Amino acid sequence: MRSYSALEGFLAPARPQSELWRSGLGAAAIVMIYLAAGWGLLIVLSRSMPDIMLLRLMNEIASGSTPRGLVILLLTFAPLLLGTIFVTRKFHARSAATLFGPGTLHSLRLLLPWLLLFSLLTFALALLSADTGRSNPLPVVLTWAPMAVPFLAIQITAEEVLFRGYLLQQLGARSRNPLVWMVLPSALFALLHFSPGEYGSLAIWPALWAFAFGCFAADLTARTGNLGAALALHFANNFGSLFLVGFYGQLDGLALYTIVINTRSGFDMAPWLLFDMLNVVICWLIARLALRV
Repeated sequence: MRSYSALEGFLAPARPQSELWRSGLGAAAIVMIYLAAGWGLLIVLSRSMPDIMLLRLMNEIASGSTPRGLVILLLTFAPLLLGTIFVTRKFHARSAATLFGPGTLHSLRLLLPWLLLFSLLTFALALLSADTGRSNPLPVVLTWAPMAVPFLAIQITAEEVLFRGYLLQQLGARSRNPLVWMVLPSALFALLHFSPGEYGSLAIWPALWAFAFGCFAADLTARTGNLGAALALHFANNFGSLFLVGFYGQLDGLALYTIVINTRSGFDMAPWLLFDMLNVVICWLIARLALRV
């Protein structure tokens, strides 16, 4: 496809060592590194505080419902990023830079301001809803922002480097069929966003939203030949939901406002899911216009 002409250059570094067994082993190693780091953190915390305090902290981290819990949760993605870089270097003999592709910083710098401006617009629209209420005071958010924003950058970079970097490249090096390099990593991305504990029987819908997001991010990566657009899309989306307007009790530890609805009710959730999906589609179009791809 002419629209994906930049994809070949993005995939080229992965081709020499793109055997399926090697990629599968690498993916498994990344997961093991991530889980081992999580267990290590748990052991350190369990030895440094009473059980009741540890349980409270773990609940904060799991829900991201306090500034401390959210910041730690974002930081837990660092081992995922480091694990992906380690596997790329040791299992595939290529540098971490190849995961990002040429021109990543240029695409990111060009696109991110536009997407952040659009996030502010959607924030203003969300405030018009009766479901939206005040959450954290602005001084609290500003106090934590110097730590939280860089950790957010780590979180979105870890996910993009894994799903739109490592997995897309390793699978794309084997097949140029979008069902392979776009759909499969996006399906895995969606699986990680499947949360019956939060959404009950509606859990499939946020997961499908994540799947669509993954496909849009992969499409932009293929069109540009780098991760810059995907990183900008992911950062702007998460910035809006974590710091501007989030769902009550779900990663809202630093949100200025929260949407207070029953997340297990299809009637309550449908408008917001459609709103979020429309936002992603518009951001994808903004990216294509800004980057001319």
